[in-house]
Amino acid sequence: MNATGLRDVSLDEVEIRGAITIERTAEGLLPRRLPAWARQQVPDSFMVQTTAESAGIRLSFRTAASELELDVRATRMAADETVALPPSHYDVTSDGELVGQAPVVAGSRYVFSFERPLGYVVGGPPSTVRIEFDGAAAGERELELWLPFTDEVEVLALRADAPVSPPAAVPRPRWLHHGSSISHGYRADSTTGTWPVVSALRADVDLTSVAFSGNAMLDPFTARTMRDAAADLISLKIGINLVNGDVMRMRAFRPAVHGFLDTIRDGHPATPIVVVSPIWCAPVEHAAGPTVQDPTKPYEWSIAGGTAEEVAQGKLSLTAVRGELQSIVTRRRASDANLDYVDGLELYGPADAARMPLPDNLHPGAAAQRHIGRRFDELVLQPFNTTRSR
Repeated sequence: MNATGLRDVSLDEVEIRGAITIERTAEGLLPRRLPAWARQQVPDSFMVQTTAESAGIRLSFRTAASELELDVRATRMAADETVALPPSHYDVTSDGELVGQAPVVAGSRYVFSFERPLGYVVGGPPSTVRIEFDGAAAGERELELWLPFTDEVEVLALRADAPVSPPAAVPRPRWLHHGSSISHGYRADSTTGTWPVVSALRADVDLTSVAFSGNAMLDPFTARTMRDAAADLISLKIGINLVNGDVMRMRAFRPAVHGFLDTIRDGHPATPIVVVSPIWCAPVEHAAGPTVQDPTKPYEWSIAGGTAEEVAQGKLSLTAVRGELQSIVTRRRASDANLDYVDGLELYGPADAARMPLPDNLHPGAAAQRHIGRRFDELVLQPFNTTRSR
């Protein structure tokens, strides 16, 4: 026991969920969302850190505890070495409900900005996360401690005020999701407020997120990672990063989508796959990317760097991407009945934008993240669970 009366818990008593692989380090466990071979192929410093962040990763265990301490070595992205880091949030859920939360500032930082894009780590001390909640009244129950989607987190030690045991071996449908910063959670208030986690908690499915901020680029190593990962349902949210990065023309986009799907199908020949097109984003609905920052505004505000005329020449807009994705899925369904399409405007469309505007004209805020999560559950996960239970 430590000075607060909490007992040490072996990390072998805890199951780490939502990770593609888990590295055993000299001090603890480091969950990863890409395998080592794929990380060797990451093309830039920004993606190095976004793929290291812990979106959807959580510690699962059974306990009657009402107080937990978690020692971590956490690293958060920052624009320079001196700016104050905001707190990162650690959430505890039980039966799909948030029962505890603690804000903790990461001890280390990954220094990166798009103006000076050579990222590097400034190491700092470990942090201790302390979470208190009403545990004794509830008795022993299954808990999940969600790591912050903003941080790379090495788990060093866990302590609790009651015994901890592994979670019950009750299999849940495994949902594997890939997407952009919108799926990663940018501008959500905490990990359990990111839309994939909102959906997963509502539907009681086992989420693994390979959503990477700025990097839903149809990368072959991401497709191969998904090919090799366990899944009962796969979803692919494709489009916004290709447009706002202006990285492809329509000629390259079509075969890249087919290739991404073909690779995943190599490992999942009959698994349901849902292709999801982009949500509403006014500046690039009809104009081509890239998205750029409005130089007339002193705050983040995205505008289109291309024009509608350039779309006719082969550049991508969101409207063009939606039409092509729907067409690709329709053609492939002739030989793949387990492939479906969801229009992103059903998750967040112009009417939703009028009620819940994008705070930077690109990313959904906290309320919109939760709205998208509820809608995805209604449109995809609930029907999937119903079909699966028959």
